[in-house]
Amino acid sequence: MTDKNSDKKNAQHKKRMQSLKEKVDQRIDKAQEERGLLIVITGNGKGKSTSGFGTIARAVGHGLNAAVVQYIKGTWACGERSLLENAGVSFDVMATGFTWNTQDKEKDIAAAQKVWQRSKEILKDNNIDVVLFDELTYMLSYKYIDLDEVIQALKNRPINQHVIITGRACHRSIIDLADTVSEVQSVKHAFDNGIKAQKGIDW
Repeated sequence: MTDKNSDKKNAQHKKRMQSLKEKVDQRIDKAQEERGLLIVITGNGKGKSTSGFGTIARAVGHGLNAAVVQYIKGTWACGERSLLENAGVSFDVMATGFTWNTQDKEKDIAAAQKVWQRSKEILKDNNIDVVLFDELTYMLSYKYIDLDEVIQALKNRPINQHVIITGRACHRSIIDLADTVSEVQSVKHAFDNGIKAQKGIDW
């Protein structure tokens, strides 16, 4: 490639990047509202809870006060909990494990309701900057927790409090209320090929 052609391509690239920068800057200038976000991470793929915990770690790294409420899970050791509790993050855990293991609907409902009562307290706490409700979507699908009650609590939380909700099949009402929704899709999963869950990777 001659110097002349190279200069032309560089000039074209610079022009495209300048145009892109102008558009990005315009969007940044328009985005001036500051308030707590409701973030939903749903879908059938792996990584929803991992993403939620990553955001909690990021928040703690910036000096924010964070809390985690875990539904469904709780009988396995949790690497994120071991790390984040040492960083001052409070954890409330349903601690019944998966519903197909408990096989006791009344016990599961009682456990879900107990943890939900704690969740409502967190959603009223001005000192909590960000909270992760891990696997909350299942509690709504199973009707262990009242949907309208959850929506009201989310709407009435402190204006600057961020909330992250994870789990499959998030209810449309929660998605409509959310500011940011990400859907994690599964392309391949090691478990489907007979590979067991790995410590430090899957839990």
